[in-house]
This record gives sequence, C-alpha cells and structure tokens, in this order.
Amino acid sequence: QLQASGGGLVQAVDSLRLSCAVFGRAFRNIYAVGWFRQAPGKEREFVAVINWTGISKYYGDSVKGRFTISRDDAKNMVYLQMNSLKLEDTAVHYCAARSFGIDTRNDDYEYEYAYEWWGQGTEVTVSS
Repeated sequence: QLQASGGGLVQAVDSLRLSCAVFGRAFRNIYAVGWFRQAPGKEREFVAVINWTGISKYYGDSVKGRFTISRDDAKNMVYLQMNSLKLEDTAVHYCAARSFGIDTRNDDYEYEYAYEWWGQGTEVTVSS
C-alpha cells in the first residue's frame, strides 16, 4: 500500500526529502497521510500529517519550522522535506495513511493507532 523512500546519510544542517508512494488503493480514498519516526531505543514519534486537501498540516514540536509535508495527487505521492537536520533526527521514518480526515478537535493524528496502513520505513542518519 505504502512505500517510503529517500532516506540516507547526511550531515547536520543538510536537507533531505523523503517520499511516500501510495500503491493499490486509490489515492482519493486516503484522507490523511502522516510521517512517524523511531530512533534506536525510543518509541515511535509523530512527525507530520497532511489531510486530503493538502491544506491542513500539523507537525510534531521537534520538527516545526524545519520540516514541510506536501502531497502530489497526480503522482500519488506525499513528501517530507527535512531542512536543518539535527543529530536527533536520526531515525527510521515511516509513512502511514488512513481513510478518514483530520478533526481539529481531536489530535489522534499524532498516534499510531489512528492509521490503517503503514509503509516499511526509510532510514535517516544525520552525522556531525
């Protein structure tokens, strides 16, 4: 269903763009796509989410102002542009999707349980 790519080894303050490709299910049936990450020895952390219109976007506190999520419906892709990378951004990054949108009264988009489909993850390593 989902395939994340674009990870790699970069130096601190560099940039990297991750991609999430949606296969099989029609992209229009997916109402929100999120990015999560998991660093070694830590729990999975919410990074960003975008709704089906591409208008509503939310970010985790640790990436606000540095990361930008976007989507390209023509290509069935969701991107995560990561700028000013820090050592603490080192993690396996996952994209996830769900068949319902974002309710601003409910922050469930920050939690793994709120997503129905997951990609396999792409590893980002930031070195000094």
